[in-house]
Amino acid sequence: MAGQLNFLNAACEKIMGANGCIWSSDDAVIKSPNDRRLYRVIQLENRLCALLVHDPEIYSDDSKTLENTLDEEDEDEEEGASDYADEDEESEEDEDEDEDDEKAEKGNGTSSQTKKAAAAMCVGIGSFCDPVEAQGLAHFLEHMLFMGSTEFPDENEYDSYLSKHGGSSNAYTESEHTCYHFEVKREYLKGALMRFSQFFISPLVKMEAMEREVLAVDSEFNQALQNDDCRLQQLQCHTSVDGHPLNKFFWGKLASFHFVIICLNCLYEMLFSLNVGNKKSLADAMEKGINLHEQILKLYGDYYHGGLMKLVVIGGEPLDMLESWVVELFANVRKGSGIKPEFSIKGPIWKAGKLYRLEAVKDVHILDLTWTLPCLRQDYLKKSEDYLAHLMGHEGKGSLHSFLKARGWATSIAAGVSDEGMHRSSLAYIFGMSIHLTDSGLGKIFDIIGFVYQYLKLLREFSPQEWIFKELQDIGNMEFRFAEEQPQDDYAAELAANLLVYPAEHVIYGDYVYKEWDKEMIKNLLGFFTPENMRIDVVSKSFKKSEDSLYEPWFGSHYTEEDVSPSLMKLWRDPPEIDASLQLPSKNEFIPLDFSVRANNTSDGPGNVSSPICIIDEPLIKFWYKLDNTFKLPRANTYFRINLKEAYDNVKSCLLTELFINLLKDELNEIIYQVIHVWNFRFLLDKNYHFLCLQASVAKLETSVSFFSDKLELKVYGFNDKLPVLLSKVLAVAKSFLPTDERFKVVKEDMERTLKNTNMKPLSHSSYLRLQVLCESFYDVDEKLWVLNDLSLADLKTFIPKLLSQLFIEGICHGNLLEEEAIHISNIFKSNFLVLPIPVEMRHQEHVICLPSGANLVRDVSVKNKCETNSVVELYFQIEQENGIESIKLKALVDLFDEIVEEPCFNQLRTKEQLGYVVESSPRITYRVFGFCFCVQSSKYNPIYLQERIDNFISSLQELLEGLDDQSFENYKSGLTAKLLEKDPSLTYETNRFWNQIIDKRYMFDLSQKEAEELKNVNKKDIIEWFNKYLVQSSPKCRRLAVRVWGCNTDMKEAETQAESFQIIKDLKAFKTSSNFYPSLC
Repeated sequence: MAGQLNFLNAACEKIMGANGCIWSSDDAVIKSPNDRRLYRVIQLENRLCALLVHDPEIYSDDSKTLENTLDEEDEDEEEGASDYADEDEESEEDEDEDEDDEKAEKGNGTSSQTKKAAAAMCVGIGSFCDPVEAQGLAHFLEHMLFMGSTEFPDENEYDSYLSKHGGSSNAYTESEHTCYHFEVKREYLKGALMRFSQFFISPLVKMEAMEREVLAVDSEFNQALQNDDCRLQQLQCHTSVDGHPLNKFFWGKLASFHFVIICLNCLYEMLFSLNVGNKKSLADAMEKGINLHEQILKLYGDYYHGGLMKLVVIGGEPLDMLESWVVELFANVRKGSGIKPEFSIKGPIWKAGKLYRLEAVKDVHILDLTWTLPCLRQDYLKKSEDYLAHLMGHEGKGSLHSFLKARGWATSIAAGVSDEGMHRSSLAYIFGMSIHLTDSGLGKIFDIIGFVYQYLKLLREFSPQEWIFKELQDIGNMEFRFAEEQPQDDYAAELAANLLVYPAEHVIYGDYVYKEWDKEMIKNLLGFFTPENMRIDVVSKSFKKSEDSLYEPWFGSHYTEEDVSPSLMKLWRDPPEIDASLQLPSKNEFIPLDFSVRANNTSDGPGNVSSPICIIDEPLIKFWYKLDNTFKLPRANTYFRINLKEAYDNVKSCLLTELFINLLKDELNEIIYQVIHVWNFRFLLDKNYHFLCLQASVAKLETSVSFFSDKLELKVYGFNDKLPVLLSKVLAVAKSFLPTDERFKVVKEDMERTLKNTNMKPLSHSSYLRLQVLCESFYDVDEKLWVLNDLSLADLKTFIPKLLSQLFIEGICHGNLLEEEAIHISNIFKSNFLVLPIPVEMRHQEHVICLPSGANLVRDVSVKNKCETNSVVELYFQIEQENGIESIKLKALVDLFDEIVEEPCFNQLRTKEQLGYVVESSPRITYRVFGFCFCVQSSKYNPIYLQERIDNFISSLQELLEGLDDQSFENYKSGLTAKLLEKDPSLTYETNRFWNQIIDKRYMFDLSQKEAEELKNVNKKDIIEWFNKYLVQSSPKCRRLAVRVWGCNTDMKEAETQAESFQIIKDLKAFKTSSNFYPSLC
């Protein structure tokens, strides 16, 4: 902090006092030459530091003058806020829904685009400051700041204001800071800041609100009980030395207290909160006579002051106006010193020479190695830990990954210091290496660790290489210079957090910069990679309970603690030899060199259109193209979907196709490394929907291979300079490679494990079951597992030639490539696949069930994980299939209904009734069939009760809709319009929007603009009629499907008492055989 203040004082342009700002600098922040935003750093008299960001694109369309919008905002202040707030929560699910079954898109338009305003506050206090007697208090305090203030006493005032003005809010608690952030329609920034500022001036923290909110915290914790990552992290905390800040109830990788009023692009968003706390931790404190109300007020009083606060405000207003608002609204924050809380540590975090085996929930084998390093925050210009992570996590020829993979022991490796606060704190940096093992690798743990130390010895003997650092430096500078924009609230939160760790000049550049080569520091860090400083964790489903098993009290995990033999410790300390296969990577010849922007040199033509144009339409290939003239960065995205012959005709062909794609990825991983040398590939797998992702993250070109029904989806994207060369290599391998028996066994084993782990989480299970009912072609995971067992390499080799014998390719080239370059890319496909096209009638077509008039269906299933206490009800209403241009109004009605009911749904079922942590309502589009879902997950109530409460809420909506006054209704319309017309923040967002239109065969690239126009003519009567037609049970058009997943603490036999009220689907095959289906549109 002292260094930061010295720098800012030296750079200060203005010294002020009368207006509450003691200094200000417009030249402090180093930004990319392509960044048009203006930045100003100021410090208030109360020592609060603020970064003000003027974004010229927020008001770039001149649709309203700044004066008009401010006048409107002033008028809005007099009207007051809506009665409801939106606090839509996300789950910690990592299994996304199929892209053809997604929330209805709410953005983005193609003209009159706008950007939102945003703000974030990071306070330098987190879970490390939890009192030992009240663990989880910092996170609980985060919850309570949303529950009203002296100035705005209504608990939902802040959220209500954002909700009706197209905004959203979010918060998370880390180990050493807590961050609050929001976004809102541009003209309502000041009103949002008025409410936001009161969090840090006069929160109410009412006792009655605390009693209610502790249940929400407990529900949040219950979601993580069956999460292996959380269980491992809590075990690491539980077994840390007494007195260490980690030696508490402390776990991570879970959703924090998260408000999502407007969720634009995904069903669930992930946030990382490192200390949540649960009802037990806080109840235990009360049982010990601790006054939680006094404790939480003391925590707030001790740490919530200007000296520990970093504020970021992003708006379209001039910097002087933003500054005046910050001074006006935040000057009353209590003054405090800038001295951060300090934590002392004596000795190591963990006992040396120990191996911990943890029972896994999922079918996984993971070897987790960690080494404790000193805190390296002050050395961010050197990033020596990233140098080591780059090498230890490398996956090219000569790497540890390549070595272990060749032996059939490992499938993936990740290494480095995580961004999570627990691993990157002021106390220490924790360097981790996570190795996913095969069944045979599980029995070779000590050998694997031995080879890790052989590689570390190699790094010592070769000495740190400056050319490797120079490559990382070049790539960091390249990424900084041509960085893609993020959503505004994410950017605000990132900047606010960075102000806590970097001096203001590097608040942006600090994450990218590799400025100082320090060979001796890297050597010094290598000295910490010793057996005595290593912790070993093995997470496996194969864990065997025994009399020696121990018990972690918070998650109830079983584990053992073993001593590593002195002989092994000695062997690892100084390996007698280094296997000749272990080598340093070769130099990367694929780092981009050409950064010229094509749009700067083109005249009027195809490159200046707002939507993609079809430049090739042939029986084999249909190709869309758009030159980027918006973002003007040297990046391009090329996406393709390739229909494969008979790839989805039956379960066997589906699995053989999936095996082919998995093995293709496996082959590409090594071969591309041999050509490109230092690309760092990571393997990601969506366990429900066959999603494979191959990422070339070092050279900043990325490649993903995915499987959707009979289609292989290939994406190559990033800096465009070397993109065609990479695509040529990928396609050459794809058409010619032949899998080996050795790799077939490993990949098949990994697929079996993936299938076994599918549907372990109740929320993903409920979505899976809904799609299983709705989709005509849907292969059950248990059936796939049974068929997979009998598949052989010979089956696959016989299948591949037929699979590739006929194709149809549809793709898009979007970005910094000229039309002739795009045509060249299409020719790469043609030259590699000289095959016949698949006729339209031979391509797989997905049909969605047309639920019968007045349908009231129920599907009951028990949780797959027999220790899972959470139950889920997903109540789905089928609306209509799309019908060309006429569907735009229907989509507008669905989206507007969602806009109106999302917050009251959450407020009633989550906040008031406390049914569970996950409560949501949202549209669904399943292969272009509209639907609407209400979903609740609860560890406390059974599905019958949850459905009753959902139905009760739906019954109340008639009164709610009829009671909306005209101004509130117009506010909801305005908020939805803002989302529809919000500008895409980056080329990737824009490409994905275009691509969704292509894969849906809709080709309406200006859909959001058309919907916004249609929305102008929608009135309250239209919404009420829509609701009565599709959601009121007395209507024949009301068609319902309730998917109910029963937790282990419930009795599914209770569903039998309701048999007369619903049609229970007991024989799914017979039900679908007797049903009608919509015609296929995509």
